[in-house]
Amino acid sequence: MVTKGPAKKLTVYVDETDKFGGKPVYEVLIDIFYKNKIAGVSVFRGIAGYGSDGVFHTSKILDLSASLPLKIEVVDSEEMINKVLPDVYDIVEKGLVEISDTNVIKCCERKKSEER
Repeated sequence: MVTKGPAKKLTVYVDETDKFGGKPVYEVLIDIFYKNKIAGVSVFRGIAGYGSDGVFHTSKILDLSASLPLKIEVVDSEEMINKVLPDVYDIVEKGLVEISDTNVIKCCERKKSEER
């Protein structure tokens, strides 16, 4: 569980069409983070972008086959991030994976009635 103070942020950039074992990469990663009790994860869908492959992705209305960029962010303790990093490394075949230092200012715990 992440607490107030120093922490690590794991950020993964992939395309929404990237797959691993037939499932979208972002779904596979969310499952891994959840099973490993990572404090939380958010997936953001970009409206435009490009990566090292030089392919430009956009959400223009006429572009029906768009593969938009996704940014997956996880914040937790260094120990917890390091625990899932080998799986992330194996699953992300193309894209970018980065870890940065962050400082948690406030982290609210889930109330018992909100638990799954």
